[in-house]
Amino acid sequence: MKLPRTYWADRTILATLVALSAWLSLTLARGPGELSSLWVSSGIVTGWLLSRRTSTWPAYLAVGCLAELSARLLAGDDLPYALAIATCNVLEVAGVAGLVRRQVPDTRDPRNWMRLGGIATAATLVACAASGLLAATVSHRLHGQPFLPGLGAWFASHVVGMVLVATTTLVALRERIALFVARGRRWSLAGTVALLLAVAIGVFLAPYPVLFLTYPPLLLAAVRHRFAGVAVGVVALALVAAIATTLGHGPLWLAGLDHGGRVALLQLYIAGGCLMVIPVCLALLERDRLALKLRESERRYRMLADHSSDSIARVRADGERIYISPAASEMLGWTTAELLGSRWDIVHPEDRERQQQAAAEAMASGQPRTDIYRLRHKLGHYVWIEAITRRIPADDGSDRQELMITGRNINKRMAAEQALAESRRELERQSRVDALTGLANRRQLDERLALALKRLARSGGPVALLCLDIDHFKTINDTHGHAAGDAVLQAFAARLADSVRETDLVARFGGDEFVILLEDMPPGGAEAVARKVLDAMVEPVDAGVVRLQVATSIGIATTGTPLDPATLMAQADAALYVAKRMGRNRYHVAETARA
Repeated sequence: MKLPRTYWADRTILATLVALSAWLSLTLARGPGELSSLWVSSGIVTGWLLSRRTSTWPAYLAVGCLAELSARLLAGDDLPYALAIATCNVLEVAGVAGLVRRQVPDTRDPRNWMRLGGIATAATLVACAASGLLAATVSHRLHGQPFLPGLGAWFASHVVGMVLVATTTLVALRERIALFVARGRRWSLAGTVALLLAVAIGVFLAPYPVLFLTYPPLLLAAVRHRFAGVAVGVVALALVAAIATTLGHGPLWLAGLDHGGRVALLQLYIAGGCLMVIPVCLALLERDRLALKLRESERRYRMLADHSSDSIARVRADGERIYISPAASEMLGWTTAELLGSRWDIVHPEDRERQQQAAAEAMASGQPRTDIYRLRHKLGHYVWIEAITRRIPADDGSDRQELMITGRNINKRMAAEQALAESRRELERQSRVDALTGLANRRQLDERLALALKRLARSGGPVALLCLDIDHFKTINDTHGHAAGDAVLQAFAARLADSVRETDLVARFGGDEFVILLEDMPPGGAEAVARKVLDAMVEPVDAGVVRLQVATSIGIATTGTPLDPATLMAQADAALYVAKRMGRNRYHVAETARA
């Protein structure tokens, strides 16, 4: 199987970086037969592993181990010692990278960086301590180096190198050349590092103890470029410090310090820079993450508000609108700028005071509420709005409270409700009206009669009930048909309605039976109405193809005291039958009523 060119290029670059950095550390930063005082190769391999798939790690570890082994042999280490120390480094790298990958699978996500920093630090301390015990033992047995100083030198150099270089490698592999020349960054990072290098070279060429002067430009790199600035800056500072100190220059060559003392100070100097800038960088990254989260939240809120079909308004406690979503403009025709401010004038005059009170109650109670009111469209008509008003904190971080009003156009719903109400009223009317004649039906008669008799208990006027039917109506139906009979019923009903006052009730009781309810009638008033009805029937009725003479018989019952409706109806009905027996086309007043 032929492997792709990038496979070999990637491993060649890693081998070159490990070999070169190992050789420099061995040559510049350790005494004869000692462990290195600044070790960066393990950091390179760790960063490389964390930027690659876990399945490829064995190959990269093998490449790193062989590259380090070659550098150690070239620097003069014997094979057993070189192989043992290289193995210690491989175990260290595998321990750090494995623990980080297990706990933080995605090291590229900024949301994981705070957690990544803590886990990586803990893994580095544990792994470097474990590898240091092995390396110090190997160095003590093969070269007679003191165990505890060797352990301390290994631990310090590997912790510093791992923290710095692993971070640098991760950032460099992710951003590549964009690390220096990305859009918006241009050559800013390169310029900051150049400033740091210039200050560091000046400090280490001077014989004065002014190491602190390198920290401000290092802090500048952290503030301006976050981890990229920290990683590149500290590595650059460490290289200048290590090279200058090895060549006999700089403040570390103070009187009374031996080689071990200078190595310890070099490690403390680099560690001090890390301890200063890494917490700052983590804090800034967390701030950036929170700011990004806030911007994303605002973007989502703005997108929802701008594209919602419901209008959204933010209103101050004094009623001034400070934000209006575009949906309000589509709903009402006004621009969003025209809707800002105190625009109570667009609320329907009948709803205005009620809505001002509703806003005040929502602000005072903190409880959301739903209201329905009308807003004036720019074209002049009114739009029905259903609005939910809730209290929210102001977005300026103060203790002020505002209102958020979410409204939707319910014109169609209101029209449907009004149509439904009208339908209900019509159904109610139809349930109380006779379909053929348009008069009240039996249900409406029963209700009106019961109410009229109840009013007698409050000193109301006398109540009279007239029961009527059409004489010989069955003969009309049998002779001329039901169409002619319906025409007679309609004409009869119309003449009855014309014979009474508007306040009186005329009802079709059923078939050809009709009832007239009279209230507050003067003495003899019921008989006067009966005579008027009889006179109205003198004129023939136009029943389509024929004109028919129609007559009626009338029974009258009157009461001036509360009475059961059924009793009064029975009295009037009995009087009707008396009128029929007396020859029809006449009225009769019930005997009990006369009494």
